[in-house]
Amino acid sequence: MEEYDLERTGNAMPSILIVDDEDQVRQLIRTTFEEAGYRVAEASNGRDALEQYRLQPADVVITDILMPDQDGLECITVLRREAPGAKIIAITGGSDMIGVLGFLDVAKMLGAYSTLQKPFEMKALLEAAESALLA
Repeated sequence: MEEYDLERTGNAMPSILIVDDEDQVRQLIRTTFEEAGYRVAEASNGRDALEQYRLQPADVVITDILMPDQDGLECITVLRREAPGAKIIAITGGSDMIGVLGFLDVAKMLGAYSTLQKPFEMKALLEAAESALLA
């Protein structure tokens, strides 16, 4: 896999916005990305994530789907409308369906660049973020 070229982007540290209502999940993802050299911001729901993104857009948004206040699908929809170039990775542990489609299928249809079903390896999430940065 091609690695993200920091010199090409002119940005010494790419930024990640983690959106998940579970503190432990956010902390695990934060630690993983900080150790890999990323700047990391967090939000516990879609509403807070959108506020943060509007103030300081992130290079990649990693959002859970099932959250209180504003879920990840709504967050993806608004991000796509307000920032069409946003790189979004959707994650979920939920296996519920919307009609015949799973949540991650819907996230992809709404514009998520990549999707991962929890539990997943942190390496897979890092690779998805690197791929999104190169896209």
